[in-house]
Amino acid sequence: MNIVEVSSLKKTYGTVEAVKGIDFSVEKGTLYAFLGPNGAGKSTTIDMMCTLLKPDGGKIFVDGLEIGKNDAKIRNLIGLVFQDSVLDNLLTVRENIITRGGFYGLKGMKLKKAVVWAMEAAGVSDFSNRPYGKLSGGQRRRADIARALVNTPKLLFLDEPTTGLDPQTRKSVWDTIFNMQKDSGMTVFLTTHYMEEAANADYVTIIDDGMISAAGTPLVLKQKYSHDCLKIKPKDEGILKDILDEQNIKYLLRNGIFEIKLQQTNEAIPIIHHCESNILNVEIINGTMDDVFLNITGKEIRE
Repeated sequence: MNIVEVSSLKKTYGTVEAVKGIDFSVEKGTLYAFLGPNGAGKSTTIDMMCTLLKPDGGKIFVDGLEIGKNDAKIRNLIGLVFQDSVLDNLLTVRENIITRGGFYGLKGMKLKKAVVWAMEAAGVSDFSNRPYGKLSGGQRRRADIARALVNTPKLLFLDEPTTGLDPQTRKSVWDTIFNMQKDSGMTVFLTTHYMEEAANADYVTIIDDGMISAAGTPLVLKQKYSHDCLKIKPKDEGILKDILDEQNIKYLLRNGIFEIKLQQTNEAIPIIHHCESNILNVEIINGTMDDVFLNITGKEIRE
């Protein structure tokens, strides 16, 4: 069952068509990655999904409620972690979350329980009494997530949640997200500049120039839009060239390493067999989501 249904969605700014009649859906309980280069229409689409921007055409349904007609109810169903924090640096984490809970009309024991659940789910209880402005980058992101959880949303939007964090802190934040999703069954809608994060999604949609360019599971997209690569460092370059030329195998020679694109991983087996006595080192590199994104859009995600 789908929690989001988007059909024929359009948005225009003057003469610029930012979103050109796109269609997609998000299944309940999944981690859904929505990717696109700068100016692709990604942010505009998300703003419309979050009721922050009015569409010029098409429809969006969130949990069966139509945006533009049931916006107040939809806002109570969603949480949003912005790229930039919206929390108060002077207030403690707990005080920030209590304040945000009040915006949803939560009071008394109901508010207290919601705040405790949000802090436990995001892993911020240990530093809940520290001012937000005194936290590390990773602690801030977990506090931002806790703020977005206080209304117990069915759908959580994460807009580049780990940008600027070091690898260890990024892993810690993602551990928090995965554990939270596993425990609650919440749907997570992700945008990210890190393709290894998108590779962990259940489903990926790529938007470019206001249109959906590709969609599918990470595995299907990698099979369709990327290639594995066999890398061989030979004992003798001349001998390996002769073997590959004789077999009519195309290659790229870079810094003494022969790089051979593979349609399927098992194509490497006969190649290695034919030249095994001349191999110093061999490696098979699997296709990546970076390859997928570049091959589909012709652009780097970090533009």
